[in-house]
Amino acid sequence: MKIATPEKVNRIISTLAAAGHEAYAVGGCVRDAVLGREPADWDITTSALPTEVKALFPRTVDTGIQHGTVTVLLGHEGFEVTTYRVDGLYEDGRHPSEVTFTGNLLEDLKRRDFTINAMAWNEESGLIDAFGGMQDLEKGIIRCVGDARERFSEDALRMLRAVRFSAQLGFELEERTRDAIVELRENLTKVSAERIQVELVKLLTSPHPERLLTAWETGLTAIMLPEFDACMACEQHTPHHIYSVGMHTIHSMQEVEPDKILRLTMLLHDIGKPVSKTTDEQGVDHFKGHPVSSEEIAGKILRRLRFDNDTTRTVKKLVLHHDYRPALTPAGVRRAANRIGEELFPLYLKVQRADTLAQSPATQPEKLARIAEVERLYEKIQEEKNCFTLKQLAVTGRDLMGVGIPAGPVLGEILQRLLDLVIEEPARNEREWLLGEAMKIYEKQTENDSAGMRV
Repeated sequence: MKIATPEKVNRIISTLAAAGHEAYAVGGCVRDAVLGREPADWDITTSALPTEVKALFPRTVDTGIQHGTVTVLLGHEGFEVTTYRVDGLYEDGRHPSEVTFTGNLLEDLKRRDFTINAMAWNEESGLIDAFGGMQDLEKGIIRCVGDARERFSEDALRMLRAVRFSAQLGFELEERTRDAIVELRENLTKVSAERIQVELVKLLTSPHPERLLTAWETGLTAIMLPEFDACMACEQHTPHHIYSVGMHTIHSMQEVEPDKILRLTMLLHDIGKPVSKTTDEQGVDHFKGHPVSSEEIAGKILRRLRFDNDTTRTVKKLVLHHDYRPALTPAGVRRAANRIGEELFPLYLKVQRADTLAQSPATQPEKLARIAEVERLYEKIQEEKNCFTLKQLAVTGRDLMGVGIPAGPVLGEILQRLLDLVIEEPARNEREWLLGEAMKIYEKQTENDSAGMRV
């Protein structure tokens, strides 16, 4: 087998070899190259000590020198070069207490998480596969290097990484690896929210977001996302649904593109249903107000997992409006676009479509037709450049102040009333008409205020 490595990677390996050191491309880049995938980056492992690596290359950065990692800069690209090492005890279930450098490649490879990530390659030696990584790639399984309990005890995040790799590659968990996750799942509590967030996003945006079910089956979601477990236990006896809330969530994620915002929205759009559920005398379930409770719970989850403010705000807004159905008129859709926002409206339509496609087939045609009509009306609104935001209004607050309306809350209220008029009748979005209407509103309001004071 031959792996096509980039010229700069070969240059680093050959430079190290010429100085008497071993060096190989290692880990995920080798795995992806074997699978015919484009590696996101190329990591190199070497027998050279960090100081020796730094002496051989003019531009380096000490990115993790205490763990043996130096980034070698060639042009505008950086390549991590790490000395062979043996990890000490993982006393906190996250980090080794110490790192010892070694001259033995196999000692370095045996400390890695999964067999498919424990292969190395260079032009001279070819593929080094001491733990059956190639065989596991061919079988399509995720298996720990050595004893799974040891690997997961060293770093509990590896349990979630196992599920994430199964989602990205479409692989199954090897039996002993799966059993070890079930046994040690509570150790995930030792892992920071930030690290869990990264793995969760990679899982959700993978080709197989349904592998979140593997995390549920092995007990990982009970630790990191217990709200999802509540959804899996929440049945939906209603004409609109054929799945539990959790399974509906899984199917809805499969119906939307692998975008972080969209997949997170589908994960959380019905997260409030378990607390909103009521059942009538006929045994039919209802979930009134669930978008509001879902938005509230989604916000708590996103903050708990340390998502950034922009992601949190965006997902919460889409969750809140995922069930909103505007009137099927141009004015109705303009109002919806104003309410949801120009940037998010196309995403809102994708969310509604994915939500519908994960519901009962019997109710889908009518709902999909409705979404298509909203989309058609919105496209026409965009083509005709209809105004539905204050930014698109033909007058500004400064214009209103220019005709004598003072700054303050009243000015903001008048702008909003002008926008309401224009949303109903786009042809009214003309500067002179709007200024005249603004003065009428202001004078009437001033007159009413004066009358109130006299009384």
